[in-house]
Amino acid sequence: MLRRLRGASLTLLVALAGCMPPSWGAHALLHPYRRSLRAAPAIPVQTVSLEVAPGVRLAGWLFRTPQRRRGLVVYLHGLGDNRASGIGIARHFTGLGFDVLAYDGRAQGESTGPACTYGFYEKHDLSRALDLVGIQPVLVFGVSLGAAVGLQTAAVDGRIALVVAVAPFSDLRTAARERAPFFASRRNIDEAFRIAEAEAGFHADDVSPVAAAAQVGIPVLLVHGTDDHETPIAHSERIDRALRGPHELFRVPGAHHNDALTAGAWAEIDRWVALHWAD
Repeated sequence: MLRRLRGASLTLLVALAGCMPPSWGAHALLHPYRRSLRAAPAIPVQTVSLEVAPGVRLAGWLFRTPQRRRGLVVYLHGLGDNRASGIGIARHFTGLGFDVLAYDGRAQGESTGPACTYGFYEKHDLSRALDLVGIQPVLVFGVSLGAAVGLQTAAVDGRIALVVAVAPFSDLRTAARERAPFFASRRNIDEAFRIAEAEAGFHADDVSPVAAAAQVGIPVLLVHGTDDHETPIAHSERIDRALRGPHELFRVPGAHHNDALTAGAWAEIDRWVALHWAD
């Protein structure tokens, strides 16, 4: 059930916009489901609290590698998820010589913040988190919403040296409209967005990883399931065409939105990092 809830907020937005007041849809967009942390990691970790903006404090974990440090991996989770989904990723990359930072995005998990804006403010949150942690160079590993945030941040922050983006959306409006049920009119969806933009002080059309991709010159590996019906692989294909640096789209046969990190995908991720990471 929790796996299905991770991507539910955009679906909820458009459903509400189609049959209930658009203000309800706007609220669902800005305030996604919060998944509670159930247990502490079973590997050594330092708890961190990162004040990245007034009223926005990110709850996070910093995992230290026992080896010579090669850099920092930042794990960014998907919508309605939290940093706990990055424990396995932290275990993997600390074994390869990376420190790993995993935090709950603004207005999600245990982090504060007035609203989730899908990268509009979150890209600045990530840059500020890097200021506070002070470890370079940086590999961003994002999943779904986190992948979209990572790509948008890579366009404006030169400390990011490599991005692994799993199942990103290409732009926020397209992602929402694709998930709309047949009874949701475009007019009502647009009105829900208008209300959300006014409340949270952001511009939905500026939330566009595909537009950001044209400014990203670092290596980017996209990973996407061929049977992803929540965020179809066409989103990654659009981003792949727009990227101007070294890039590759690894298609995971038969994978859906939340199960693309197969053994084959991990082998490709490790190959990509070994090829493009400069120690």
